[in-house]
This record gives sequence, structure tokens and C-alpha cells, in this order.
Amino acid sequence: MTDSPAAHAPLDPIEQPILDKVLAIRDSLSLLKQDRSTYIRSRDVITLYDQVVDQIHQLNVLRTERPNEQNRGLGAHGYSFDSQRLMELPITVDTVLDDCFQLISLFFLTIGRNNEAPAVYSMTSTIKRLLDHLKEAAFYSAKDLESINNTLESMRDTLRQGKDTYSPHLLTLLEARLETCQNLLSELQHNLSDLSPELTPTHEKLVSILRSISAANTRQKFPATEVRGFQDQLLEIQSKKVDGEFLASDGSVPAGQDIVSGLLDRCLKWSDIVLIRQGNIDEGFKATYEKLAGIRNQLEKLNLTQAWSLRETDLYSYQRQLDRIDESRVHGDFYDAQGNTADLHAQRTLLYLLRRSYAYIYFLLLSSEPVSEALLPIFNQLQTLRRCLVEVKKSGGVSSPRELYPYSMKLNSIDNMRTDGKFMVGSDIPEGQGSVNSLLAECFDLNYELRVEAEESDQDT
Repeated sequence: MTDSPAAHAPLDPIEQPILDKVLAIRDSLSLLKQDRSTYIRSRDVITLYDQVVDQIHQLNVLRTERPNEQNRGLGAHGYSFDSQRLMELPITVDTVLDDCFQLISLFFLTIGRNNEAPAVYSMTSTIKRLLDHLKEAAFYSAKDLESINNTLESMRDTLRQGKDTYSPHLLTLLEARLETCQNLLSELQHNLSDLSPELTPTHEKLVSILRSISAANTRQKFPATEVRGFQDQLLEIQSKKVDGEFLASDGSVPAGQDIVSGLLDRCLKWSDIVLIRQGNIDEGFKATYEKLAGIRNQLEKLNLTQAWSLRETDLYSYQRQLDRIDESRVHGDFYDAQGNTADLHAQRTLLYLLRRSYAYIYFLLLSSEPVSEALLPIFNQLQTLRRCLVEVKKSGGVSSPRELYPYSMKLNSIDNMRTDGKFMVGSDIPEGQGSVNSLLAECFDLNYELRVEAEESDQDT
């Protein structure tokens, strides 16, 4: 059973047949996600994708013929399934379609088709959540925004390349989601526009300290000494003020004083609260805290072992659990079972865990390789071989070609797995052949260069 955001009943009963079909598609996607007996095949994913697009076409026709208050104003792009409306007032058909697209997007990453339009959907959802939280938190660095901006630009390139391949309905939806993210990003960038280059390093240092204090606050054993060390760093930064202002190296008063001073005050106040609470959260919010901490810890482990243990579709359940918790807030605040609002410590602690978890998902999606899971074991072995050969080269090479035999034997054994230059699984040709073959060729080149250097060294002696 999926853990999608809370849904409202469809306003128009005539949509029920479409709802039934998209529910069946979602069930098929969920079953495919859970099947670990074999790798995910492209044809299975494409079949389900085509079924979803067909239902969207029928939904568009239906809503065009039967306009109502919800659909009014959404026809500008000729696409009734609207992601912004879904986030603001979800109804069942739209919510289930969102589930389907989230899963299909993650499936495209799993089969190695990262640079195709459907793969973009899940990332846009994660970026939207991250930007919403950055706006709410009101502290972030230019580096945070730069990474997201680069990702959005890369996704726009993906959509441009897919304009002749994929449904215009899907492309219109994805373009609208990217536009929403870009508008949020531009707003956040504008908020930092008054920050002068002279104060940027101090601002980034404060952002780093604030996050480090929040991370320490969620440790199993509270590191009081570490938090006091962060507090000392804050006091050192504060001591650099002259008459209440930060000065540039030439003695001038750079722009952005309010931004940096406000963040410094916030850091000092938060460090005091954290030292008083010693990592103990209000009992009424302990269950939510433990759930979020558990998700954060699992995602942290996946970030460390991603290459060997992650199937991108596994992220779906984490996304939905986080969405549920995020959407349970009322006007941004957490409430306990008795209806009491969270105090400042509990509120900020829970939001830190929520944001950190979304950030982990973002980086996991970002670092996904364009290689089918069927080829990942080979790809991972080649990456390890390349790292080893690069380290050998950096350390001065080998004294004898014989030292390269283990690398040569492994590379030859992988090369012999190919059939007509392709890595096959039965009769299937999994996605990612170019990436794996390129990596294999790079390893052969490194091995050859090291062998030549060793042979030349032997001749010189």
C-alpha cells in the first residue's frame, strides 16, 4: 500500500473509471518495485508509462468537456492534470497520478534512462520541497542555490532533448513544475542579492555552524563539548564587529549587515537552547522525532553505500513518508496528539530532520548513474578498478609489469562478458552500455599506460 499524501474524494463521479484504472496502474508499479527476483526491464516500465499517458489524455478530454471550478484557469497549457493544484488542493485522481509519475520517474533512473524526460519528475518534487523549506527556514548559502540552479538547467536540457520523443502532456507538466521551482529559486537568490562579497564567507560560515549545531542536537549521545566549540566560534565572529557592524578589509561597511547579524543572533540563541535541552525533545513529539531520525539515518547509510545497495525506486517510500509528516503541519507548525503546538526546540529539531532527509534524497537522485541496475555490478567493479589504477599512477606507478597482472586479469574477465561488444542479460541489452564500455576502455588505457611506464623503467635500468 502506498503512503501518498492525504487525498480528497473526486468532485466529479464521472472520473471514477479513470481513477480505477490509474489505481490499477499504481498497483502494478508498486508490485514491480517490490519484485527483487530480477532486474527492472525497460519494456515493462515503458508499457506502464504509456498506460498512464493514455489515462491522462482521457482525463484531459473529460475535464475539457466538463469544466468546473477546479479546472477553470488550468487549460492554458492544454493539460488538466496540474502539479501546482495537486500540491495545494489534491483530489484523488490527481494524487494517484502523482504517485504513478513519481514511481515511473524513479523506474527510469533504475533502468539507466536518467537523461530522458520522465526521469525528471521525481527530482522536481524533491527540489520543490527543498526550496519551500529553505524559504521557510530563511537561512541558506549561495552554494546551496547554485547546486539547485545547475540541476534545474540540466533538467531543462533533458526536456528540450525529449520534445520529439515524449508526450506533450508530460512535457507541459514538467515544464510547469520546473517553472515553479525556478520562481522559488529566483526569490531565494533575490533575498541574498544584498549580501556583499566581503560578508559572503562569514555568512556561509554561520550557515555551516547552524546546521552543525542542529546535527549535534540529533545525535544519540549529545556532544555538549562540540556544541560549546561551535558557540565559541560564534562568539569569535561576533567579536569582529566594530560598533555593531562587520567591516571590510579597507574599513568600509559592506552591504548585507542585517542578513549576517540576524543569522548570527539566531545561531547564538539556537546554541543556547540546544545546550539547555541536551538533545531531549518534548515527549509529545518523540514519536515523530524517532520516525524522522530513523528515516534520516537510513538515507544517510544509503548515501554511503549507494553504488552497491540502492535501487532508486526504494526512495519512493521515503519520499511519501516525509511528505506525510510535512503535510501534517498546520500553518507550518507541528502539533502533538493533544493539539498542543511544538515549542521552538521541538519545531526546529523536527524541521531539521525533515529537511536533511529531503536533502539526502536530492543527492541520491543527483548521483544516480545512467546505468541499468542489471549492469551496476559490472559498472561498480570498473569504478573500483579505475580508482585503484589512478591511485597507483599517482603514487609513481609500478616497478614491474607483473604487478599489473591482477588488474589485467580482472579487466579481461569483464571484457569477455561482452557479446558483440555489448553486455547482455539473456537476450536483453540493458541500458547504460555506453557508460560501461567507456569506463572499461578508460581502465584498459590506464592499465596500458602503467605497463608502458614500467617497461620503459626496466629498460632504463
